[in-house]
Amino acid sequence: MSLGEFGRIARYFAPLAGPGGLGLKDDAALLGCETGRRLVVTVDAMVAGVHFLPDDPPDLVARKLLRTNLSDLAAMGARPLYYLLATALPASCEDDWVARFAAGLGEDQRIFGVHLLGGDSVSTSGPAMFSLTAIGDVAEGAEIRRSGAKAGDKVWVSGTIGDAGLGLAVLKGRYPALAEEHRAALAARYRLPEPRTALGPKLAGIARAMIDVSDGLLADLGHICEASGVAATVMAAALPLSPAALAVEAGEPDLRARCATTGDDYELLFTAPADADVAIFAASREAGVVVTMIGAVTAGAGVRLLDAEGRAIAIGRAGYRHF
Repeated sequence: MSLGEFGRIARYFAPLAGPGGLGLKDDAALLGCETGRRLVVTVDAMVAGVHFLPDDPPDLVARKLLRTNLSDLAAMGARPLYYLLATALPASCEDDWVARFAAGLGEDQRIFGVHLLGGDSVSTSGPAMFSLTAIGDVAEGAEIRRSGAKAGDKVWVSGTIGDAGLGLAVLKGRYPALAEEHRAALAARYRLPEPRTALGPKLAGIARAMIDVSDGLLADLGHICEASGVAATVMAAALPLSPAALAVEAGEPDLRARCATTGDDYELLFTAPADADVAIFAASREAGVVVTMIGAVTAGAGVRLLDAEGRAIAIGRAGYRHF
């Protein structure tokens, strides 16, 4: 017999609650905020068949859900603290699935130092859907917004680009001839992103504008440009690709353009003054995250991807859109 809504909450989620969550026994949580700091709040939703595959392991679904939200906090230069969770599950979802989902959350709570505050649990006749609200904080005035980029800035990105899109392709049966270690690495990048929570806060006072790469590098850079009233160019040859992506590129010369437009990488994309290189590389070393300079901010509007000769590469769609 199923534990039911409240049984599941008591057994699987109450142990994840932090002090402000009050054991998940009240209607709301209690939060404080240190003097001189501001709360940063973000929310993301995930739907089976849209953001994850229906047969993905439940612990990885939970961890991706949490990590995508922590990535938003990192993009504001904030440190993560708490989260709220709402689940809409079909009646066919059994207790074991929920137990594994909660175990995934518990694992990442330990890694990232966050705690559950509460949420909601409902049933649905459609696919499983989750909504997670993450809460962090940042020193007052130190938040990094999208609107601060200036002409003359350099454009930087953390980690590698395009792996998650390739990972989804692998999980759907593409690239069967690719070496197994590369296939596994790409699939892992799709299922389990690495939010740059250590790097984001270290870029406070250095980066002028920042966003995480969720919809696609060119699309997300476009958001920075629109908010800042500037344009940007990206050098395709400078895009950082993983060994697995480079193996795919050997047979697909146009891969870099695709990597610049696929989403789910959750790397930090930021602009900084031209004289900030030393500070950026110091932050990179301290956080243990590689960063790469990939382009420049200019006057004007829009984003262009350039080839080695400086010619614009035609792009059909800059990134993922739901509608």
